Amino acid sequence: MTSSTRRPRWILAAVLAIAVVGGGITAAALATGGRAENGVDASAVPQGSIAADTRMGAVELRAADLDGMADYYGPAGIGLDVLERAADVVSLGAHGHELVRLVAAEAAPAAHADAGLFHTAIRFDDAPGLARALVGVASAYPHLYGGASDHAVSHAFYFADPEGNGVELYVDTPRDLWVWEDGEVQMGSAPLDINAFVAEHLGAGTDTGTGSGATVGHVHLKVGDLGQAEAFYSDLLGFAVTARADGAIFLAAGGYHHHLAANTWGSAGAGERPETLGLGSLEVLVPAQADLDVVAARLTDAGAAFDETAGAIVVADPWGTVVELRVAG
Repeated sequence: MTSSTRRPRWILAAVLAIAVVGGGITAAALATGGRAENGVDASAVPQGSIAADTRMGAVELRAADLDGMADYYGPAGIGLDVLERAADVVSLGAHGHELVRLVAAEAAPAAHADAGLFHTAIRFDDAPGLARALVGVASAYPHLYGGASDHAVSHAFYFADPEGNGVELYVDTPRDLWVWEDGEVQMGSAPLDINAFVAEHLGAGTDTGTGSGATVGHVHLKVGDLGQAEAFYSDLLGFAVTARADGAIFLAAGGYHHHLAANTWGSAGAGERPETLGLGSLEVLVPAQADLDVVAARLTDAGAAFDETAGAIVVADPWGTVVELRVAG
């Protein structure tokens, strides 16, 4: 082993001690598919009517233990930077961009059958950055690890945070290897070994900053009905449906595999969300005011209630989840 690939023994030992447990958090119901040998047929990739450069912004979580949750998402855990800290709010992110906003709240935990958050998925720019985050959070919170999957479009590792909110940490595979068939991206759920991933990638990169190269890649929601979810997130907001699985749909802008997902795996028939801990709101970032105007026109035509301010639209989905669409800063 050369000096450039030597890794601290205590770091690998902490990760290697983790037992890989199955299921509950991983999206095992994803449709399977192979890899293309001839790249991507661009005409087969759905674009949707929302701007192609649309991406996800911050996810707000209502938290009972603000300090404990901040430790988990911050430098002592996943590795996000603390951008702002007040008595009742902690903002965390990377490179000055907010990814997770924690708000102190006194409420009961969400029930499994409630609509709400399935997981917040934090995407890393490269595998070394993801490996560093895995070492941090798995070393400090090994009991919260839930498993891993090779989804063909991404390599994903699943956790819960200290208050039971789902968390996915992932890196995309090369986009030209994604397979599209009949307008749907083919995603699998093959086994993935966290120990092997860390051993291969830890120390391979040059950027060692905490939280570097991280964004909210997608947000996966629990909903009561897939048809209603599609009508809201696709027909009204403009995301394209990029895949369907048993009890789930996946939606994106600009030919990404998914910026949003919705499932009814434990929440079929759920009504409006009660006031609980967990998901408070989520942000969708569009490139320009004109893109907001297009969404506002669709909402108006549909008779949907929403609030509009300079540079932002705030609207609730059929289960009361607040979605803020705003112009990216």
